[in-house]
Amino acid sequence: MSKIYDLIIIGGGPAGIAAGIYAARQKLETLLITKDFGGQMARKAVAIENYPGFEKISGLELIQKLEKHLKKRKIEIIMDSVSKIEKIGENFSVLTGSKKQFQAKTIIIASGADPRPLEVPGEKEFIGKGVSYCVACDGPLFVGKEVAVVGGGNAGFEAASALSSYVKKIYILESGPEVKADEENQERAKKSDKIEVITDVALKKIEGKDFVESLLYQDKKSQKPSTRAKFDAGPVPHRNKVSGAGINTLKVSGIFVEIGSQPATAFVKGLVEFNEKDEIVVNPKTGETSTPGIFVAGDADDVPYKQIVIACGEGAKAALSVANYLQTLK
Repeated sequence: MSKIYDLIIIGGGPAGIAAGIYAARQKLETLLITKDFGGQMARKAVAIENYPGFEKISGLELIQKLEKHLKKRKIEIIMDSVSKIEKIGENFSVLTGSKKQFQAKTIIIASGADPRPLEVPGEKEFIGKGVSYCVACDGPLFVGKEVAVVGGGNAGFEAASALSSYVKKIYILESGPEVKADEENQERAKKSDKIEVITDVALKKIEGKDFVESLLYQDKKSQKPSTRAKFDAGPVPHRNKVSGAGINTLKVSGIFVEIGSQPATAFVKGLVEFNEKDEIVVNPKTGETSTPGIFVAGDADDVPYKQIVIACGEGAKAALSVANYLQTLK
């Protein structure tokens, strides 16, 4: 008979790491399965300024500290993806991408979320050839070039600020009539002579030969060429109108996608309750799902605030809830 763990944690982001640390403190026999450590935090958080105890720290540096802390605990770690979870008798079976199978009495899903795609023509063809979802990874590749950041929220503005250290010009494109970034990020952008914001944008196509060369968009409100936004930085010789209903062309070498994320939860479909956003519905007091023994923490759940510090707290809460749940089984 195969080994049965007390707990399997799925995910190596802040929620999964915190769950692992707390599970080890509770003396639970725990297996953590993750493709990598850090998740979105390592890929996208260039500078973190709201994590208690650190006035400013990069996402990569913070996840390295969390990973180091985790690995000092008594916990088994396997680097792999998860393809499916099933209920088998009183326990759960976890199948990995490499076809390995593990069993546990409880599960914590801390798989986070994946970047939400633009879903416009040309996006898939140019991934890795100018289309990027990770400023920290790919920003330095665009030194001296002009780029677009799609998304007018905090992530988009933070990406633009980070890119300003490398690139010649940054266009922030927002689909709504106003940007959604907080005032601090907007003020930082206003101080840069490299950043221009264009609102009410409907993306139409990404074009190029071997690499991205241009981004086509339309003004949603008027279907005419978009007017200049409040972060105007002077004439833009590379933007021009082409044939069609008010289609604009931005001559850019890179496009950074910052329009949010979608929960990475396909492997548990049919086993727990989901909401309309494909987030797993949880009891906010315990992190437990509609299926007893399965808990969720971090961006995969339906808690409205997606913050690193909240993910860590949810991971700790889920591990403590697992410990209490296992006591009831005895």
